[in-house]
Amino acid sequence: MDTLFKFLRKTLYGISVAAMVVMLAVIFMQVITRYIFGFSFEWSEELARFLFVWVVFLGSALIMGEEGHLAVELLPRILKGTKPGFVLNLFINACGYVFIFILIVQGWKMTETMTFQTAPGLGISMSYVYAIMPLSGVLMLLYHMKDTVKIFKDLLSSK
Repeated sequence: MDTLFKFLRKTLYGISVAAMVVMLAVIFMQVITRYIFGFSFEWSEELARFLFVWVVFLGSALIMGEEGHLAVELLPRILKGTKPGFVLNLFINACGYVFIFILIVQGWKMTETMTFQTAPGLGISMSYVYAIMPLSGVLMLLYHMKDTVKIFKDLLSSK
């Protein structure tokens, strides 16, 4: 299972870095063409924006896999190793599942809803842009399930 998560981390990292490099190259090209040649490609700003959205969502899944997500750690640290601490960890974990479920369901609805609309500059379906929401939700779900298993392993090892 660890090899799957290592492969997933490397893949997400690679895609995120590649998307950021392309995004920065497109923005740099846009600035150069606008200020030196007096024009810019109509698709460049749109592509950079869409790549930014994908990088943010893939980065969110990547951060979740490294347990770097935003959290208030004071109370869990104080209660670590106690029954109330375990209950708090379960509650926090359950809230994570609720968020991820909402992201997947609503992201899928948005993806389906936006199939009719095309991006004016690139001419692609907007569903390709919105597809990252349920995709990153599924990736986050995998990582969150791994965290849940870790919570229960820690509970069993403390007994």
